[in-house]
Amino acid sequence: MGNGAKAAQKRERNGDKGKGNAKSQLKVNEAAKTIVCTVCKQPFMNTTRAPALETHAQSKHDKGLKDCFPNFTG
Repeated sequence: MGNGAKAAQKRERNGDKGKGNAKSQLKVNEAAKTIVCTVCKQPFMNTTRAPALETHAQSKHDKGLKDCFPNFTG
């Protein structure tokens, strides 16, 4: 028996174990977008740090962090 037959047998044996249901992160990621720019209303995930928000404010609006994200306490 060659290695190809062994692989086929293993796939056949493990095939009945079934694969777990794939779960999507899309809904969770959308719910985690709690930081919103007050100028353009772009949402950011709640794990976004101040440097990324500062970069957004400077590059998109020529404003500071507190101008675009007044409620940010990170």
